[in-house]
Parts: sequence; structure tokens; C-alpha cells
Amino acid sequence: MCVTAVESRPAGVALTPSPGGHRPFGARIKAFVALTKPRIIELLLITTVPVMFLAAQGVPDLWLVLTTTIGGYLSAGGANALNMYIDRDIDALMDRTSQRPLVTGMVSPVECLVFGISLAVVSTVWFGLLVNWLSAALALGALLFYVVVYTMLLKRRTSQNIVWGGIAGCMPVLIGWSAVTNSLSWAAVILFAVIFFWTPPHYWPLSMKVKDDYARVGVPMLPVIATNQVVARQIVIYSWVMVAVSLLLTPLGYTGWFYTAVALVTGGFWLWEAHGLQTRAKSGVTGAKLKEMRLFHWSITYVSLLFVAVAVDPFLR
Repeated sequence: MCVTAVESRPAGVALTPSPGGHRPFGARIKAFVALTKPRIIELLLITTVPVMFLAAQGVPDLWLVLTTTIGGYLSAGGANALNMYIDRDIDALMDRTSQRPLVTGMVSPVECLVFGISLAVVSTVWFGLLVNWLSAALALGALLFYVVVYTMLLKRRTSQNIVWGGIAGCMPVLIGWSAVTNSLSWAAVILFAVIFFWTPPHYWPLSMKVKDDYARVGVPMLPVIATNQVVARQIVIYSWVMVAVSLLLTPLGYTGWFYTAVALVTGGFWLWEAHGLQTRAKSGVTGAKLKEMRLFHWSITYVSLLFVAVAVDPFLR
């Protein structure tokens, strides 16, 4: 998740674009790009393209990679814009989201809604015409799941929001595989499961850091309603399952020694960090000494390295 810089001011006080309501063209363009949450999409693409290499057992058609990447950005960008439209009320009250375009007034709610819906339509047609209709259906399903199931139904109602809402973030794996094969396989399902079990222990450390923000707006992220010890224990459980699932690809014949070595080393370091966080939480450590963001930052490195290994492994078998 992207943590944005926050200006020093009371939470919930929206900024005006500039005196007189003038909104410079360049700043407006940047604001619309910001609606798509580019840094989050980077992670989604990291899990899409390597799977295409695995599905092709080598270098996939580069035009297909390009069209899939563009379609994925458009689809995820539409989902993120619609998420900001729905969450604009709480974004205005949270420090970490107080600079988002709808809060600052650089983009109006109507503009954001039209922008998000337009990206959803364009991305679906793009996938259908330039990739295949299975990928189009998966991309649209991911968008609808993120917007309707996660943002509208789960986020403000249950501490399991990120667990089940994270399914939307798993879909790029299936999209990457289907783009190459126009079908799905157990390899894609296993990598889907890796991302599913990766998402909670990736996001919960960040939630621990900014839990006051979530508490202020009544969003029941797990760290808001549970102690650090409980959250850390859940992180450890999900981490062990994630690492175990990541190792299933090799015995099933989809990957070889290189992927296995990377999965073992990176997974082992992840477990070291997760257990370290649990030890500190059990000891009653709080504040900066809890070092919860170490696991958050490592989680991004972990998924990047693991999926690079997914892409490289076919060339070393």
C-alpha cells in the first residue's frame, strides 16, 4: 500500500487547490494519475508479467505482454479511482490519505466517478479485443470485487476486510496466465494462493503503524480491534501458510531448483522477521521499537524477488 506524504495540519481539513479555485492543467493531470494509485499497480504488474513467462515456459509474445500490462493498469486504475470516490469521506479524516485528489479538491467527485467508470469500460474492451475475453472477464471481476465487495461491503464492517478483499489483488496472477494460454491451471491457482496468504501479513504491519487513523474513521482493521500480540500471531500463521504454499510449485513440476532456492531463502527471511515482530509484541514493545514496518517493507521485496524467480526459472530448467 502506498503511504503518501502528509502536510502538517489538523486531520480532516481539506486543502483548496489554489486561491480562486484555479486548478493548473499540469497539476490536474498529476491528480488524475494519482487516482489510479500507481505505486499499488506496480505491485500488481510485478505479479502479472512473470507469470506470463512461466505460462509460456520462456519469453512470451512481447506485444501480448505490453497489451496485458496496459490493460491491467487501466483496470486496476479504474478500481482505485472508484475506491477513492467511495472512500472520499473517510479519506478527508485520515492523515495518510489527506492529500488524495478528491480531498484537496483537485478532482471533483463527479469527475472521479466518470474517470473510474470510463477506465473500467475501456480496460474490459481492451482486454477482450487485444488479449482474450477470459482475461477481460477476470479483470472486470477483480475490479468489481475490489469496488463492491471490499470497498463497499467489507472495509467498514469487518476486521477480515483485507483478508477477503485481498482476493482482488490476487487476480493479476490469473490474468497473466490466461493472457498467454487463454485458460487457467494449477500453477496459476497456487500463485493466486500465495498472494492471498501474502496480503494480510503484508498489510497488517502497515495497519499497526497507522491504526489511529483507521480508529478515527471507524474502519475495523485488525490492529484497531485487537492487541499487537493477536495481530502478530495472525501474521505468523498467515506467513507460514504463504511460504508452504509457495513451495508447492516445484513438486507439482511447474518450477525447478532456482525458484525453489529463492522461495526458501526469501521465505525463511520473511518468517524470521514475522517471528521477530511476534516476539517484540509479546514483550509489550510499542511505538518505534516494535519495528512493524520492517516486515511491511520486506513483504514488497519478498513478492518482487519471488516473482522474478517465477520468470527466470523456465530459462534454467
